[in-house]
Amino acid sequence: MPGSLGHINSWLLDDEDGFVPVDTGMKIKDCSDEWKAIFAGELAGEQATRVICTHLHPDHIGLAGWLCKRFDIELWMTRGEWLTARMISADPRTEVPEAFVTLQRSCGWDQDALDDMTASGWGGFRKVVFEMPMNYRRLKDGDQLSLGKHQWRIVVGSGHSPEHACLVNDADGVMISGDQVLPRISSNVSVVLTEPEADPLGEWFDSIEKLLLLPNDLLICPAHGEPFYGLHARLISLREEHHRRLDAIEAALTDKPMRVVDSFHLLFNRVIEGRNRELATGEALAHFHRLEHMGRVTRTVEDGVFWYRRA
Repeated sequence: MPGSLGHINSWLLDDEDGFVPVDTGMKIKDCSDEWKAIFAGELAGEQATRVICTHLHPDHIGLAGWLCKRFDIELWMTRGEWLTARMISADPRTEVPEAFVTLQRSCGWDQDALDDMTASGWGGFRKVVFEMPMNYRRLKDGDQLSLGKHQWRIVVGSGHSPEHACLVNDADGVMISGDQVLPRISSNVSVVLTEPEADPLGEWFDSIEKLLLLPNDLLICPAHGEPFYGLHARLISLREEHHRRLDAIEAALTDKPMRVVDSFHLLFNRVIEGRNRELATGEALAHFHRLEHMGRVTRTVEDGVFWYRRA
């Protein structure tokens, strides 16, 4: 996949009459060529029985529709992820919505940054996601999937996406974690246009507490990076990292108020520019929303811009 991540891990699970792909890669030539090579090689003559996607982001569902069509099979996702993916992919507009411009302006973007964003247009999701099926099979928290000789339990988390499905094989001690737990980086936890007053970081913290109830000795198979052991240590590290960021923002508000964009240097260890500006803004806003919910900051609006002060 393009960008700093470089790749996504797609997992294949054994099923009684074939195999089950979990997450698919984007609708780009490199990904589809890789799948075609596998189907002509190691999996020649084998049948996929269903496609499972952990969540809605394009690197996870980009080729789901293509695989469903190729093998005449069903897509399995949680309701929140499928509905959101269908909603985004059905949006026909090519111009940036005024509501998004307003949101970015409220976070402190200057006119040059807004002009750059509007010039790039809208609808990038559709470009890297094959047409989604009109129907799907719903995954719910606690569901047990019988795949071949194995049982996989669905554990739902949130924060990175609305209703992210992890798959846990309790008998063999394996967890497919998608983006809910990654070995080296923290998943993006952002406020997005469709829910501009949400508290995704609060949901992320709740999900960490939920996942800490799972066994610590699971082999974690993430969407990015190598499989690893040490689930609890990783979850605690992710939790502490975000709490340090919250503390840094609150401390910086001692002397003067701050816009969302003024916090970038406190949250990220790199220069924020280009496409990364949108991701950074969404994640920074999520931290301010969490501080608001905790009663640690207050917000005022001046000329359409959010200003935050220490409570």
